[in-house]
Amino acid sequence: MSDLRQRMKDLAEQVRAHRHRYYVLDQPTVSDAEYDALERELRELEAAHPELADPNSPTLRVGAPPVDSFEKRRHAVPMLSLDNAYSEAELREWEAKWRRLAPEAEARYAAELKVDGLSLSLIYEQHRLVEAITRGDGETGERVTENARTIADIPLVLPGDAPGDLEVRGEVFLSRKRWEELNRQRDAKGELRFANPRNAASGTLKLLDSREVAVRGLSFLPWQVLGDGAGLDHARAMERLGDWGFGVMPAHGEGDLEAVLAFIARQAEARLRLPFDTDGVVLKILDPGVQQRLGATDRVPRWAIAFKYPATQVTTTVLGITWQVGRSGKLTPVAELEAVEVAGSTVRRATLHNADELARLGLKVGHRVFIEKGGEVIPKVVALVPGEEIRDLPAPGIPGTCPVCAGEVGKADDAEVAIRCLNPECPAKLVARLQHFGGRAALDIEGLGEALAEQLVASGRIDQPWDVVGLLLEPRQGLAFLSGLERMAEKSAQNLLGALDASRVKPLSRWIHALGIPMVGARTAELLAEAYPSLEALWAADENRLQAVEEVGPKVAAALRAFVAMHPELPGRLVGWGVHPEPPVPRDLAALPLAGEVAVVTGTLPSLSREEAEAMLKRLGAKVTGSVSPKTTLLLAGEKAGSKRAKAEALGVPVRDEAWLRALEG
Repeated sequence: MSDLRQRMKDLAEQVRAHRHRYYVLDQPTVSDAEYDALERELRELEAAHPELADPNSPTLRVGAPPVDSFEKRRHAVPMLSLDNAYSEAELREWEAKWRRLAPEAEARYAAELKVDGLSLSLIYEQHRLVEAITRGDGETGERVTENARTIADIPLVLPGDAPGDLEVRGEVFLSRKRWEELNRQRDAKGELRFANPRNAASGTLKLLDSREVAVRGLSFLPWQVLGDGAGLDHARAMERLGDWGFGVMPAHGEGDLEAVLAFIARQAEARLRLPFDTDGVVLKILDPGVQQRLGATDRVPRWAIAFKYPATQVTTTVLGITWQVGRSGKLTPVAELEAVEVAGSTVRRATLHNADELARLGLKVGHRVFIEKGGEVIPKVVALVPGEEIRDLPAPGIPGTCPVCAGEVGKADDAEVAIRCLNPECPAKLVARLQHFGGRAALDIEGLGEALAEQLVASGRIDQPWDVVGLLLEPRQGLAFLSGLERMAEKSAQNLLGALDASRVKPLSRWIHALGIPMVGARTAELLAEAYPSLEALWAADENRLQAVEEVGPKVAAALRAFVAMHPELPGRLVGWGVHPEPPVPRDLAALPLAGEVAVVTGTLPSLSREEAEAMLKRLGAKVTGSVSPKTTLLLAGEKAGSKRAKAEALGVPVRDEAWLRALEG
């Protein structure tokens, strides 16, 4: 029993310390998921052993005491926290629990994304904003009214059809773009980075100079209304707030628990494309009468709960720093990490991008760091855990020679950040080019991964990535060769030969992209394939003709011609191996519904990423550009369209939404 009591005491001390760093100092040293795990363990132990629970346990409070920098204000209605659920079973358990208290009530919910920011209460009197108060400890917060007035999403005056007296609660946050910009500014000043947008938003709202707050560019989204608007169900109340000038959640759902579970599943990936961080979905009983009947504990409302997605940011320790060589010879530092779970997968490595990024982070072996995946497929190091920067640890060195071939390294020109291996025969380059050749975005040759690519290059049979297709010339010899490689059973070798055979008739655009021509990415490859029906035709085009292709400028044309000069025999060689890429189907562009339109996409669309929307516009015949100009004929706009929408409206450009685009595509 003494061990259990000590464990509860240790957990309580850790929770108090982390809350203080999170709410007061704005310098968390653990991720949200790690903090949640500590608090959850403490709550479970207190529930199982109430006789050992400390009456002053931090679990009995919502946050941490407010700082003394601002005038304190007591909330008329406490700003409670939310219970968390991490699985479908826990959500069903929560529903069963509240239905025991109100068995006759209809189980219908509003579901909306949980913005990862800090909570703020806005008080309106006679339609005017008179006070803004942070959550603080839930009972008492800090008065930050002047700072709140700088946030463009917060109306200073409500329209006449809104109640005169109203309290609106919501989340202050910072977009990922602004967070990255602020970190670049802090890098330039030699200041410690913000670990995440939430940390940056919290620190910004507590600045004493509201002029500096205005520069930072905070945003606000509401999630509750109190006062005269509280008679509406939650979804309708949020719609009214939108009518009165507040922002609207870009994704929200409504219905029974099954509908909400489907919404949660849809948003697991879609939320990662949003311009701000979210860590879950909040479920709220729609009926305000049921909400009132269920009430709250001293900590959380019984009528709401937050479903949390797997953490996209965690802390871990850097065990070492290695350098990878890419297909262009670029040397990329990689942090070797103590294994940790991030967004449902185990992470042991994270990219550091380049030597300049390594220097900006001030990263050394042994440092504890924040890493994240977010919308990224490859994990990355975001920042040092506060306090780590003062530790006396060995600084990582910059390679003087290539870590693979020991060849000379340097920069292509003075303006380049990247360090490259200058040896054209470096085997690491060929391995990376071979991986690109068979990658999902290129020819998608299943089984051609890093380990096999390394063995193929080491065998001496592969001088260029496309040489792997030559194994099909003598199938028996090819099968015998592949079967003799490490971890390549005969069945695996047969499967790889089958995948290589299927690649011979893959679309021409994929083949152009797979070749690894400098400056020719997937989109440029598509445009080139539309302009030239075969590799032979592309190889015959001079620089002037190439520049007539959309998005192909002098540099791309020159890079392509240089590649052709290095491999003049390539089209004929591929034909000899039975490679006949499928040309794109000619399209009658004039017959497409958006033929002749010049379109721009802006804002956050309900379900489409910007790339997906642009692809749809192009399929329908439109030309897509990045900025609004007198040539623009169509603006596709979502939430927070901003200056592009204002400019389009000033020019008389029609503004459409996602629903219109989907209806047009049919």
